[in-house]
Amino acid sequence: MKPAPTVTPNTWEFLRDPMIAPTGFREYDARWKYPEEINLPGMTALGLGLGTQMIARGIDPVIAVGNDYRDYSLTIKNALMLGLMQAGIKVLDIGPALSPMAYFAQFHLDAPAVAMVTASHNPNGWTGVKMGFERPLTHGPDEMSELKSIVLEGRGQPRPGGGYEFVDGVREAYLDDLVGDFRMTRPLKVVCATGNGTASAFAPELFARMGVEVVASHNTLDYTFPHYNPNPEAMEMLHDMADAVRASGADFALGFDGDGDRCGVVDNEGEEIFADKMGVIMARDFARLHPGSTFVADVKSTGLFASDPELQAHGAKADYWKTGHSHMKRRVKELGALAGFEKSGHYFLAEPIGRGYDCGLRVAVEICKLMDRHPGKSMADLRRALPVTYSTPTMSPLCPDLEKYDVLDRLVAKLVAHHEAGKPLAGRKIAQIVTVNGARVILDNGSWGLVRASSNTPNLVVVCESSESEAEMRAIFADIDAVIRTEPSVGAYDQTI
Repeated sequence: MKPAPTVTPNTWEFLRDPMIAPTGFREYDARWKYPEEINLPGMTALGLGLGTQMIARGIDPVIAVGNDYRDYSLTIKNALMLGLMQAGIKVLDIGPALSPMAYFAQFHLDAPAVAMVTASHNPNGWTGVKMGFERPLTHGPDEMSELKSIVLEGRGQPRPGGGYEFVDGVREAYLDDLVGDFRMTRPLKVVCATGNGTASAFAPELFARMGVEVVASHNTLDYTFPHYNPNPEAMEMLHDMADAVRASGADFALGFDGDGDRCGVVDNEGEEIFADKMGVIMARDFARLHPGSTFVADVKSTGLFASDPELQAHGAKADYWKTGHSHMKRRVKELGALAGFEKSGHYFLAEPIGRGYDCGLRVAVEICKLMDRHPGKSMADLRRALPVTYSTPTMSPLCPDLEKYDVLDRLVAKLVAHHEAGKPLAGRKIAQIVTVNGARVILDNGSWGLVRASSNTPNLVVVCESSESEAEMRAIFADIDAVIRTEPSVGAYDQTI
């Protein structure tokens, strides 16, 4: 059945006919406010469309399906599975899960496809699905566009042969796979911050298995998120982690988002280490163990992946690519890179370290192993060993979903014209503008500023970094923001510097 644009909540039709807002089909995730933008028949239509897409692509009709720990996610998963079964797909229900546990299930169960019901780090009131066919990859723009057409045009095709099986034990197998036989040889005390989200059911046990002393921070499952929305890119969570480190004397803190595919770090001095800088710390260690490796970084990330002398000394190569977990996973696989790092806290650790998908708990294990390999070093020591740069947090001014890409196109054109006219930015010459994903304006000293469109929320994204001073960082932001303010539909920032 074709979704009806006239269906609204609290009507007879709402309980019968699919309602799906087209804006929920994003670059690499499907994500909606529930029930304002999608209803349960709409989720069933999505499942039917996803199953139809599998059949059309010649994929064996078997899919692993999980859900995060929100009070409505099981209901939504059941509606999705109904549609998949209507399409003739055998559903392997792995129960409540982290997104990386669902990705792991593809390998563990030899399932050709995966669908994970989660709103990721979005606050309650949101839902969505992360899905993929070619492990460890997830849907990118081409697959999402194809699925959107199938669903919104009502081209989902019922077929016989669908089925359902609940598969127990995947959680335990996932934890076994993460830890293996590794045990710490140095004492380590870690603040484990899960924000009462799904990772609460995994991370404390993970650390205990490695012999790490756990300082609990909101580790009780509670889908109301009574303290804050679990998002280790948000300063609220990072500041809470820093307070816990100072109060406990922990070696560092690790925080996980709502579906466990991201990890945030605070060092032993209570300093937040943004994920791109933590990525450089990890890349230094990986490059020493695997000389000549390629590392992929998203366009929001520090320039140190290309300029760091220690990475260069080990023959490491840097590749800057589009922001977004699907884009990054695909790029890591295409290049045969050892790892990919995204400023938002997604890390993509490929063979022989991981399987190439983003897993916050895998990152936690590898950070513990890194510290074990550096018994005389603290996390703050490793942070201070990096060349100094001055970075903003990721800032997100409001911009409507239906307008943000047009707004971004105009902003990119304005910045390119600014460069072509030979005008400076923050008092310096512009060396180049990289437009692979928005506009990354690079100055002649390697400092830079970025503006792009968020793939998942009605926002733009702004990040700036100076290789010289905080004052220059602020000047870069001020000049880029002045261009952004020429667009009247861009609203206030969620946070600023």
